[in-house]
Amino acid sequence: MKKRRNHFLPEFVYGGTDGAITTFAVVSGVIGASLSSSIVLILGFANLIADGFSMAVSNYLSTKSRNDILKCKANASQTAVATFFSFIIIGIIPLISFVIAAITKNDYLIRMQFTYSIFLTGIAMLIIGAIKGNVTKKSKIKSAIQTFLIGGTAAILAFVVGYFLRNLG
Repeated sequence: MKKRRNHFLPEFVYGGTDGAITTFAVVSGVIGASLSSSIVLILGFANLIADGFSMAVSNYLSTKSRNDILKCKANASQTAVATFFSFIIIGIIPLISFVIAAITKNDYLIRMQFTYSIFLTGIAMLIIGAIKGNVTKKSKIKSAIQTFLIGGTAAILAFVVGYFLRNLG
């Protein structure tokens, strides 16, 4: 039973990691460009849906190709769905503080939305990294820190690009 329960764990880790990293990179780039929170939400959700769909389709095609080559029986549709939903579920975390601030119009939350996004995304990356360590049978702590650093680096790069291009609009 445990084998079946962990069957889609690699897709969950893959989709979740990419969902958190790419969505937070979009958030960071928008903040770096000094654009409004509404732009964060527009681009963040556009990324969440489009990139999640792209990853799911890529996973489907990859699994189907691997099945054809290796003559194995992995369910390409199920792995694609697992990738898509993990991307969406984990990928929405960087946007939560922006959504709550937009709904509540709370001045404190509006001022702190990026800080909360950093914190929540960091926690998500550490958890996904630890899960990845468990899946790969490597050190959970090392894997958590590695995932956190990769995600943080992507966010810093996006922020810097946004900052340097902020005057184009």
